[in-house]
Amino acid sequence: TMNTFGLVQIGLILLCTTTMSSLNCNHLPLQQRKAIENSLQLLDKMGKKFPHRCLREKMSFRFPEQVLKPKQKETVKMAIEEIFQHIFYIFSKNLTLAAWDEAALEQFQNGLYHQIEQLEACVTKKQTQYFWIKEINRLKLKKYFQKIDCFLKDKKHNLCSWEISRAEIRRCLQLIDKAVRKL
Repeated sequence: TMNTFGLVQIGLILLCTTTMSSLNCNHLPLQQRKAIENSLQLLDKMGKKFPHRCLREKMSFRFPEQVLKPKQKETVKMAIEEIFQHIFYIFSKNLTLAAWDEAALEQFQNGLYHQIEQLEACVTKKQTQYFWIKEINRLKLKKYFQKIDCFLKDKKHNLCSWEISRAEIRRCLQLIDKAVRKL
């Protein structure tokens, strides 16, 4: 019957996609480096040069660099996934005053989403002995991104607050790039 045929097709599609994603995991660091490079280019393309008048509003958010330095590769990958989720969240709301190139912004968001999906498929989420390290990292990252979020809210998501956040996220991605090169 038609039903069985449909199920067989779905089965084949699922089989192909799982094989593809498992193959991709071996190339994850390379793919990530390309994706991060692309994200950095899009961040630059999104806006123009950093406005001088925004310099006086600059803030130090202090990225918790130690989250990208543990010995376990899995822990680093989980931290990176977490960071991408936070960035995606920040860059998906209240962007009306940002005055950025719409197409570049959309590509940036899509790229982040794709990276999150890939990491989700490749990072093993076993409750290992590193559970506490992961939890501590999660909290540190949450605190860091909350600072950015609160800063944006305090400034009512004005142009300068977005530009400062864009510069901060750029630094953040550069740090991830450094970490991925060591994986």
